[in-house]
Amino acid sequence: MNEKLRELNVEFLFSAILKLETMEECYNFFEDLCTMPELKALSQRIQVAKMLSEKKVYSDIVAETGASTATISRVKRSLDYGCDGYKVVFERLDAEKKTSE
Repeated sequence: MNEKLRELNVEFLFSAILKLETMEECYNFFEDLCTMPELKALSQRIQVAKMLSEKKVYSDIVAETGASTATISRVKRSLDYGCDGYKVVFERLDAEKKTSE
C-alpha cells in the first residue's frame, strides 16, 4: 500500500467499511459519508475499471459512463501499474456471480 495513504484516519475508514454487511448498510453509510458527486465519481471510476478490464475501447466507455478521457486514462494507469486492488475485487465479484448461477 502507498505509504502516503497509511495513516490512522484512513485505516479507521477502511475498518469501518469492512464492518458493513448488507447492500442497504452500504447505501446508508456512503450516503452519510460522501456527497452525491463524490459517490458518483467513485462509482464511475469502478465502472470504467471494469470496462477497461473487459478490453472495452475508450469511445464505448465514454459513451456508456460519461467519464472523461482523462479519468479513463487515470484508471487505466491504476490497472496497469497500481496495487491490483481492482483486480482482486473483480475476481471476487466474478467468482461470487458464478457460484450464484
